[in-house]
Amino acid sequence: MKLQKVSQSASPFSGIFFVHEEFSKCGLLRLIDRQLGKRNNWGYGHGELFRTWFEIFFCGGEVAEDVQEHLRSTLENIPGNRVASADTLLRELKELATEDTIVTSMSRKEYRFNINEKMNDLNIKFLLLTGQLEKGKKYDLDYDNQIIEHEKWDAKRTYKHTTGYFAGIGSIGDRIVYVENRDGNANVKTAQAETLARMFRQLRDNGITINRSRMDAGSYAKDIIDTVSKNCDLFYIRANKSESMTEQISQISEWQKVEINYKTYEVASIPFKQFFEERNYRLVVMREESDDAQMNLFTGDNMIYRAILTNDHEWDEKQVIEYYNMRGASEKLFDIQNNDFGWGRLPTSEMKSNTVFLIMTAMMKNFYNYFIKKVSAVFKDIPSTSRIKRFIFKFICVAGKWIKQSRQWKLRLYTDRPYDRLCLS
Repeated sequence: MKLQKVSQSASPFSGIFFVHEEFSKCGLLRLIDRQLGKRNNWGYGHGELFRTWFEIFFCGGEVAEDVQEHLRSTLENIPGNRVASADTLLRELKELATEDTIVTSMSRKEYRFNINEKMNDLNIKFLLLTGQLEKGKKYDLDYDNQIIEHEKWDAKRTYKHTTGYFAGIGSIGDRIVYVENRDGNANVKTAQAETLARMFRQLRDNGITINRSRMDAGSYAKDIIDTVSKNCDLFYIRANKSESMTEQISQISEWQKVEINYKTYEVASIPFKQFFEERNYRLVVMREESDDAQMNLFTGDNMIYRAILTNDHEWDEKQVIEYYNMRGASEKLFDIQNNDFGWGRLPTSEMKSNTVFLIMTAMMKNFYNYFIKKVSAVFKDIPSTSRIKRFIFKFICVAGKWIKQSRQWKLRLYTDRPYDRLCLS
């Protein structure tokens, strides 16, 4: 085998040039600079730094240092592109950070929360800019608290016996719309009503209204339910077991058999008066036979009971349960953020800077949703549901280089794939 070396520079990641172009054309670069303002020094703008962060991950990188170790030559080949150092990228996270807030729980324990309304507002405005959300349209919202595992100095021990943060996250479909960070050992119900009130307000201020909200048992508390009911038309919240609820369930005499996901359950509905005597709330109960023969002292049977609290009186029990079970899609969203967009590898040792990173990479995922739909319309082997690894192999990894002809820069790609048919904004 004979080897010939060519000194002319060509990039193996030339698909990133299209990402770079769309970042500006869709208006995101201008939006970031307008919303976040000028940086204290007169070097790189926030938009340029965000773009570099995006391009790192869209090329398969995981940390800021990858720009210097692996990607600088590729990114600097883009005409007019300025590529900041890893130190500058990390410094920006500190510049955009807000100070932590100390929250005291009912048991007088203190926890740190980090609330960054400017970054969350930027994320929502980006979703509006790209048409992923529309003003005046009603949406369904999921809220959950997600453990962000890490071993930085400020990590706290979580209920899963790991260390990290316990961030509160709001999502609409596959789009993250709100992130608020908190200590890993914070009780899920502590100040959650205030977190939800801020999230609903930011959405409302941007013209987004919520039709239905789904939440797990971590939101089953009087003040939280009250906040949710005031900010959406319908809600569905997993109910925690209690002695009074179990006693009420044990008095149900009529059960209806339904099939959900190829499994038979018995379902029923009862009025809910535990927190709000004056409100017309409903408890949708489902039960199935336990695998063991141990009897429940309260119900006198060996059944497993689950309940969903709702103010929806139109849907039957099966519809309520199936709709609530769809919130499992948020678990996939968190898996994508952890493994594809940096949540599993936080860059700094401070909660406030890492909160900026969490929201910025949530924006990154939202941009990915927007961009891959354009790509999938042309590249039939890249579905819009593709994970980023497939996207990188199928789209980003293509040999190419920039050449200047007649005082114009042109991108030369060494492929027969239909990049020329890709219509950007």
